[in-house]
Amino acid sequence: MSTLRKRSINLSGHATSLALEPEFWAVLETMAAETGSSLAGLIGTIDQARPGQLLASACRLAVLAHLQSRG
Repeated sequence: MSTLRKRSINLSGHATSLALEPEFWAVLETMAAETGSSLAGLIGTIDQARPGQLLASACRLAVLAHLQSRG
């Protein structure tokens, strides 16, 4: 099992940290590149859409949805 990798991100003017496995970071970076967004911008979008979930969980689910949509 991969170890968590922690990154600092600025969301809506507030600094926060997010810990995810490297595999999730890699897909999030790909998602950001595909949409022409920064990683922080993509995570900000995920943050705004999460229905009371932890941010890390919402990011993992966003990656899952992205991969499932690709077939």
